[in-house]
Amino acid sequence: MARSSDRDGGDATRASSAAAGTDTGTDTGVTDTELTDADATDVGGDPSRPSDHIDSVRPGPSDGAGITQPKLGPLGYLRFFWRQLTSMKTALFLLMLLAVAAIPGSLVPQRTSDPNGVVQYRTDHPDLFPVLDKLGVFDTYSSPWFSAVYLLLFISLIGCIIPRTRHHFEALRARPPKTPARLSRLAGYRSITLETAGGAGDDAITAARAVDAARAQLKRSGYRTQVFGDSVSAERGYLRETGNLVFHSALVGVLLTVGVGGGFGYSGQRVVVEGQTFSNVLGSYDSFNPGRWFDETQLSPFSIALDEFSTEYAPDTAGAAGMATDFTADVTAQARGGDAEKTQIKVNSPLSIGGSNVYLLGNGYAVDVTVRDGEGNVAFRDTVPFLPQDTNLTSLGVIKVPDALPDQLGMIGFFYPTAADNGTGALTSTDPDTTNPVLSLNVYSGDLGLDAGVPTSVYTLDTDGLTPLAGTDDDAREKAVQLTPGETATIPDGLGTITFDGVKRFASFDIHHDPSQVWVLLFAGLSFAGLLTALFVPRRRVWVKATETDDGVRLEYAGLARGEDPTLGRAVGDIAKTHLGGLGVPADVAREVADDPARHDVEKPGPAAGGRGRKI
Repeated sequence: MARSSDRDGGDATRASSAAAGTDTGTDTGVTDTELTDADATDVGGDPSRPSDHIDSVRPGPSDGAGITQPKLGPLGYLRFFWRQLTSMKTALFLLMLLAVAAIPGSLVPQRTSDPNGVVQYRTDHPDLFPVLDKLGVFDTYSSPWFSAVYLLLFISLIGCIIPRTRHHFEALRARPPKTPARLSRLAGYRSITLETAGGAGDDAITAARAVDAARAQLKRSGYRTQVFGDSVSAERGYLRETGNLVFHSALVGVLLTVGVGGGFGYSGQRVVVEGQTFSNVLGSYDSFNPGRWFDETQLSPFSIALDEFSTEYAPDTAGAAGMATDFTADVTAQARGGDAEKTQIKVNSPLSIGGSNVYLLGNGYAVDVTVRDGEGNVAFRDTVPFLPQDTNLTSLGVIKVPDALPDQLGMIGFFYPTAADNGTGALTSTDPDTTNPVLSLNVYSGDLGLDAGVPTSVYTLDTDGLTPLAGTDDDAREKAVQLTPGETATIPDGLGTITFDGVKRFASFDIHHDPSQVWVLLFAGLSFAGLLTALFVPRRRVWVKATETDDGVRLEYAGLARGEDPTLGRAVGDIAKTHLGGLGVPADVAREVADDPARHDVEKPGPAAGGRGRKI
């Protein structure tokens, strides 16, 4: 009513101005160009209009009073950037950017999980490797750019959650809003006038009884209710925002636990040959990548013995011969204080022991060799793993014999599981299975550089300064030594003999310990549950209004949704149907009101409005 009074007052002011000949819409004999500043100001002098109304006269640049923007200053700029960082749009963008930043980690091998793959990548791409290495692509998840996105997302999510949580708690304590004056403008509007409100005692249908019945019904349906005179206001669906906050809080939990868990976790790799045993101590690892806060006491004592490694190959049909279809590592695992247990490790089926997961990374062949030096003593006897070079498992390996006398011996070997001549005199492998195994060795003598105390790779041999005895080098005195299982060959210059004792399989294991796994699973479950709640719980407000009229009790029903809610109209209809049924309205009439969408004239209900109302 106050708004109407102001509007009427504004009309009266304009009328009096017109009577005085100052209104621009009145024929006063004064043209628009002859208006004074005072007259122009009176055009926007309507007290009911805001100062920035389109009709208001604003000072121009010629007035020397143009719009002046306040200076932000350092604190203002910090506040501005903080609000941008903690906006939901920024958080979603950073989440997408984090997913994009993780892509290189799946495209190239990582030092933490596949160090041999990184070495092989450097060999295959000598020009590209230095560029990618400088960018930190081979350490994607610990690189500065990935960490920056990770931390910004973490801060952004926290900055979004805290104010929204405070606002949500305040909304939970607030009362439902007052009933709007015109319910007919809202979704799902329905109305009906009960002609007879008579009856004796409790059977009489009155506005107060209708409101009380509506409030009780809405409470049973999970609505928060508040009575405002002749109407009841109800709302529900705050669980939607709760789910939204749980979802984002769980994302923060996942980021936090992954970061902390990575600091206390570790991963290591070890090649184990059939018949050998791996013990979970630091010295047993071929490569080891500890977390920032790792301590050696975190290594849980356990052992894994590789009993047998087997590979299944596809049958010779449709050109699939030689293609591996399954890998199985039969192992005997034992934790401290426990019994030895025989089990299997397969691809994507790790072994869980001592709080760590043991994954099967790769496999290949290892050769049993015995080297006797020039004095006839056994200088070397071991099983040496050879790294596969192609799909047919042509393998490369290095044998170092530092204890040979009179000279140290080094050998670069090539193992062919199924050896065949490729037509140029060189050997190749035509099948990954050991149908015709052949070991070919290039032999060198001299100082291997092992006595200097500098660690070197067991898979490489620096031939600079060594004398080639047998092999493909031009200076070599003999051709490369070729052996089949059980054969013995003589090393040139009387420096000894080498025996190829046999072939075994090896398996490459990745031992990964992450103390945050359970927490990550918990937060991931909470995130999923919160997301489902936020997506499928509707946020609604409904109103039921009962007013006494000359024709009886007029009942009105309407609703309002926050966001899209295609089922809101049907929900309002169901509320009206149940409410009318509880008041004793016939079922067919209540059903008709529930099924009939809002087409009602609030001003003139009933048949007089052209059938736009409903009266019984």
